[in-house]
Formats: sequence, structure tokens, C-alpha cells
Amino acid sequence: MNKEEMILKLKEIVKPYIQDQEAFESLNEETDFINDLKVNSANLVDIVLDVEDAFDIEIDNESMEQMLTVQKAIEIIQKKLA
Repeated sequence: MNKEEMILKLKEIVKPYIQDQEAFESLNEETDFINDLKVNSANLVDIVLDVEDAFDIEIDNESMEQMLTVQKAIEIIQKKLA
């Protein structure tokens, strides 16, 4: 799975949780889940759980705490899939 496919998959996953539609539409690697998309911390946990299900991986707490941007999410997913 390439980076573009991962970003599309992440968009599907985060869509139900976002509060800023404009930021969502321009989502890219630099997008911050909390500051840009206005996702609250409880929903961030939901996103992590959905990512685990979607990619069939397990994300530990340390990785979860780092997963604040699209880029970081992709790095963590790629590392777990490797």
C-alpha cells in the first residue's frame, strides 16, 4: 500500500470524527488531527482503534501518543505493517 492509498484510507477513518470540514478537504501529510481537524482526544482514541482494525495492526500506547499528524500516522502504520 503506497502513501496516497494510506492517506485515502485515513481520510475514510477520520471523517466521522472531524469538526473542521474545510481542513478535512485539504487533508495532507502535514494535517494535525487535533489542531487542524479539531478532533478531540476521546475521538483520537477511536481513530487509533479504527486504524488498528482497518490495517490489522496493534498500536501501542507510545505510538498512540505520537500519532497526532497524518504523516506520523502513516509512519506508525508502515512500521507496524513491516
